[in-house]
Amino acid sequence: MKLDEAKGQFIQAWGTLGGNWGISRTMSQVHALLLLANAPLSSDEIMAELQISRGNVNMNVRALIEWGLVFKILKPGDRKEYFAAEKDINKVAKQIAKERRKRELQPVLAILADVKQLDDPTESTADEFLTLVNDLEQFTSRVDRTLDKFIRSDENWFYKQLMGLL
Repeated sequence: MKLDEAKGQFIQAWGTLGGNWGISRTMSQVHALLLLANAPLSSDEIMAELQISRGNVNMNVRALIEWGLVFKILKPGDRKEYFAAEKDINKVAKQIAKERRKRELQPVLAILADVKQLDDPTESTADEFLTLVNDLEQFTSRVDRTLDKFIRSDENWFYKQLMGLL
């Protein structure tokens, strides 16, 4: 397989994976392209490579910047904005985990805490409901704590723990 073909397949696969994780396919493809780029890319270069509109590039690059996965680069004497992705995959994984935790787990924990506040906890089905909510809260809290440890960990600790599980 030629390098250009391999890069194209990687960009497509990363886009599909992103879609599976709840991130738009295009956002994931822009991220993959910037991961593979040897130098920062302008919006025009991203548009040409992925065959997407300027608005789509701008929207997805801004989202990637918000996620902490992409950085804006300014080149002296050039009015264009350039963008580069964080290349350290461990930092990328931690940043994705941090954002997903903030956007998904923490809101679920807040909702579960709210719905446990029943006006009449003595209703006939209240016990079943509260048991289910408590079980969900315990599980979600364990996942949240695990992600927190991963985010705060160093690379060696994480791999040691992972190998211990296997």
